[in-house]
Amino acid sequence: MLGRKTFTADQYLYSKSPLLHHDFKQKKKKHVRQRFVEKNGHCNVSHGNIREPTRYLVDIFTTVIDLKWRYNLFIFSSVFITSWLCFGFIWWVICFAHGDFDPHEGEFTPCVNQVYGFTSAFLFSVETQTTIGYGSRHITPECPEAVFLLLLQCICGLIINAFLLGCIFAKVAQPKKRAHTLMFSNVCTISKRDGVMCLMFRVGDLRKSHIVEAHVRAQLIRSYTTPEGEFIPVLQEDLDVGYDDGLDRLFLVTPVVVCHEIDEDSPFWDMTPDEILAGDFEVVVILEGTVEATGMTTQARSSYTPDEIRWGHRFEPITTIEDGRYQVDYSKFNTTVEIPTPRVSSREIMGFSTPTSKRSSSRRSSSLSSGKSIDDESSGVVFEDELNGSVGNAVDKYGYPMSSGLSEEVRTGRVRVIPESKV
Repeated sequence: MLGRKTFTADQYLYSKSPLLHHDFKQKKKKHVRQRFVEKNGHCNVSHGNIREPTRYLVDIFTTVIDLKWRYNLFIFSSVFITSWLCFGFIWWVICFAHGDFDPHEGEFTPCVNQVYGFTSAFLFSVETQTTIGYGSRHITPECPEAVFLLLLQCICGLIINAFLLGCIFAKVAQPKKRAHTLMFSNVCTISKRDGVMCLMFRVGDLRKSHIVEAHVRAQLIRSYTTPEGEFIPVLQEDLDVGYDDGLDRLFLVTPVVVCHEIDEDSPFWDMTPDEILAGDFEVVVILEGTVEATGMTTQARSSYTPDEIRWGHRFEPITTIEDGRYQVDYSKFNTTVEIPTPRVSSREIMGFSTPTSKRSSSRRSSSLSSGKSIDDESSGVVFEDELNGSVGNAVDKYGYPMSSGLSEEVRTGRVRVIPESKV
């Protein structure tokens, strides 16, 4: 039998008052941060109050390419029809001024044969600019101005063809279309990898034609107020994904998990899982490279909000060897596996073990407190309490905790580490 739902006095009051009930729901509603970059890579930025819109006309080629397809097709059609109408009108004026439309007795040589009005002049303009040449309408050497107009229309037609066809080709071959086959995982994870807390996300390429010189970047987007009181609504901070070690350059044949090591320089160093979930920030990831088929540079973007960061998870492997070939199962591309991870900050987690990272040799001697380092070559490691002066074995050289009666300062990581031989 289902248990009866009970109400407290305050909940009963809110349930009876429609206005208060509405306010109660509004308070319970979770704040949703507006994305700076959408999941599909679109930047959620609108430019307004531009006082010099003529700047777009200076770079008209890029402006036309950036327009939507329906506007491109409209411009493509209208430019050709307008040019045919304009030159058709000029042909009609020349024929009218020469008297081609007047009745004549005896021999008379018109400027253009078989042109009897504006309609036939328009058809002749279309035939001239598109080089159709049906044969019935043709120019005669009677009018020099008609010869000049023929040359002018041919040149203008070539320029219009080159510009519009170039725009259409450039729009079709835009490298940003290649980004649709570059994948980012729906979520990113935070867990230990090689003894170091890392923020990780996965990238993959669906095509067999690879991205050449692929490299990845990550940025933290948040608002910030300086000590002087200046408010910066969009502060961009780089997240190190292995630039110094070359780990940001990818051979993207199979999906790759990109790692940002959470160290003392990382903005996530002092953040607990609850603080990350309640944070007001966004992690933007950018993958750039050269398209092998076209040689043009492409860029794919995505982002992660705090509710898309999974603490204590890692990505499930999706590459296996079957029948002598590497097989990638993209159905598990976004699948993560939960692993035991304390729900405390990375600073506190790294304060309990020796960070012996295989990813970087500098990790073998990293600072846990002001100016103090780890010597993992000794037989054991001990913590010295800076406040009480008590000494006790904490972890061995492999990073495993050892039993000891430590003070609160030692357990929370506010200690310095010294080799046992120096005690």
